Amino acid sequence: MEREKAEQRIAELSALLEQYNHEYYVMDAPSVDDYTYDTLMRELRALEEQYPEFLSPQSPSQRVGGMASNDFQKVSHAVQMQSLQDVFDFEQVAAFVTRCHEEFPDAVFSVEPKIDGLSVSLEYRDGKLERGSTRGDGFTGEDVTANLKTIRSIPLTLRENVPFVEARGEVYMPREQFFELVRQQEEADEQPFKNPRNAAAGSLRQKHSAVTAKRKLDIFIFNLQQCEGREFTAHDETLQFLEDAGFRVVPSRSICKNTQEILTAIKAIGNSRNDLPYDIDGVVIKVNDLSQRDAMGATSKTPKWAIAYKFPPEEKETVLREIEVNVGRTGAMTPVAVFDTILLAGTSVSRAVLHNQDFISEKDIRIGDTIVVRKAGDIIPEVLRSVSHAEGAQPYRLPECCPVCGERAVRDEEESVLRCPNISCPAQLHKQLVHFASRDAMNIDGLGPAIVTALIDAELIHDAADLYALEKEQLLTLEGFKEKSAENLLKAIAATKNAPLDRVIFALGIRNIGQKAASLLCAHFGSLEAIEQAERSQIAEIEGFGEIMADNLYTALHDSHVRELLERLKAAGLAMTYEKMEVAENTFFSGKTCVLTGTLSNMKRSEAKKAIEAAGGKVSGSVSKKTDFVIAGEDAGSKLTKAQELGITILSEAELIAKLGQKA
Repeated sequence: MEREKAEQRIAELSALLEQYNHEYYVMDAPSVDDYTYDTLMRELRALEEQYPEFLSPQSPSQRVGGMASNDFQKVSHAVQMQSLQDVFDFEQVAAFVTRCHEEFPDAVFSVEPKIDGLSVSLEYRDGKLERGSTRGDGFTGEDVTANLKTIRSIPLTLRENVPFVEARGEVYMPREQFFELVRQQEEADEQPFKNPRNAAAGSLRQKHSAVTAKRKLDIFIFNLQQCEGREFTAHDETLQFLEDAGFRVVPSRSICKNTQEILTAIKAIGNSRNDLPYDIDGVVIKVNDLSQRDAMGATSKTPKWAIAYKFPPEEKETVLREIEVNVGRTGAMTPVAVFDTILLAGTSVSRAVLHNQDFISEKDIRIGDTIVVRKAGDIIPEVLRSVSHAEGAQPYRLPECCPVCGERAVRDEEESVLRCPNISCPAQLHKQLVHFASRDAMNIDGLGPAIVTALIDAELIHDAADLYALEKEQLLTLEGFKEKSAENLLKAIAATKNAPLDRVIFALGIRNIGQKAASLLCAHFGSLEAIEQAERSQIAEIEGFGEIMADNLYTALHDSHVRELLERLKAAGLAMTYEKMEVAENTFFSGKTCVLTGTLSNMKRSEAKKAIEAAGGKVSGSVSKKTDFVIAGEDAGSKLTKAQELGITILSEAELIAKLGQKA
């Protein structure tokens, strides 16, 4: 590679890896799996080794790990919590053993499963838990003592009373608990965690320890960082001490003398991987003798006496039997592969999303093919490739018409997606009605997904307008409804007849038209009639709109199904009026751009947004140099971090309330 291209590629990789570091360590929301991250890191390190003139102290390759969050008190680690050098094949394992034996021919190795979770430090003074903290960047972490105390396997008092002990462990979420948490998040219409490691990190960093306690985290201890009052010569001796003291120590460990024994141990751990109730992502190999470790030393990032062998993502072949086409709320027709059930990462898998026609065509996936499937991040199944076509298999094309209502599909060139344009399509109905009743739309209390399903199954509703014709006697025929619950639901539905026009438009579920867009639209035109009569170009001129949003809105409002629905909603008594919000002048927030992040305790985010706008401010969804204030609630994430990096003023919820209405 030429020097100029190498410099450019190093810059690209550094920026990308920093983004992934931020997502993983600060946001607890990784967008790529470990294997992808590790591959990019290896490429960066290879380029920096080949072109050392481009190696920067700020390179991701020079870091131990992530950054400490500002949500908790900082903790400086007296003993650096180092990360390990990752290796990805048995040749690299053998090379490590050879290097160690060149320096110490009698070296033996402790081989242990690498628990996939969040690394923490536990400090005990005079046998009592004094402080627990996260690793952070290896030098500085976060004090999460209260949350760690909710993990029952962490002893609050040691069985052996020594002046001071610091132990390092890995907090994790058992698989069974993870799947239950995801189920609860999906039922609550929340974004579910992607994997157990991600869930463990997010749970441990909760502001309220009661939330952490409900998550039922666990821990394995794998290293003694410091100890006063006792002397040790070997790693396995320290683990035995920790176990005797009351810690839950990493299991399935063994002492190995050479490469062959180590590889045998790695294979045995790998073979047991799917039977474990928790996730492991590799195997750790450490020199056992502590004096030999001291002599071997460490780089600025990793010890020279240990490595982590990382398991590659598990891939398996299976036969594609069918491609189902699911229709979503916005009409998106999503192909789903249905294949012979296989076991991946400990769970049975028989389905995977195929995204769109371009994805299918690029990989030439055909029904009857032998395909290769893996779990991205060990959680989300994905089809990697087709290995072979079945005899006579034909290239697959998505249907030209909606498989549910028969309406001719249209291709969304912006997203390479086929859509059913029929807003009355039964496949879209359930999701549309759930959205229509949601808190930020019409806010119909008591009309959740299960009730919507019951109403549809009983053929009591066919669109949103039918909600306003429901009668108590009809509801009483449904399972679970009594006099009071039926009356309450009807009252909640009737109360929405006075909902402002912007809520009604948002409730329609028009693509790209969210709450803010609906408010801007209504503030600009003032009435539904004016909006319906507006041209695309007039809509696109609204600040915050663009051609795509204008086109989606114009198309939807001129669709015969939508027009009929709006007419029926009017006939049902919906006011559909809009009163432009009176904006106070010369307030603290006049002309200021604010960003809301985290959970507010005393008001909903939507209420805070309206209050800021009423005070003359503007609420944006992203942080930039143009942002004046960031209002940070509990569990604030990347937006808070970016604001701190840019030096933007941070306001608490209490400060927001105090300054609303305050004069500039």
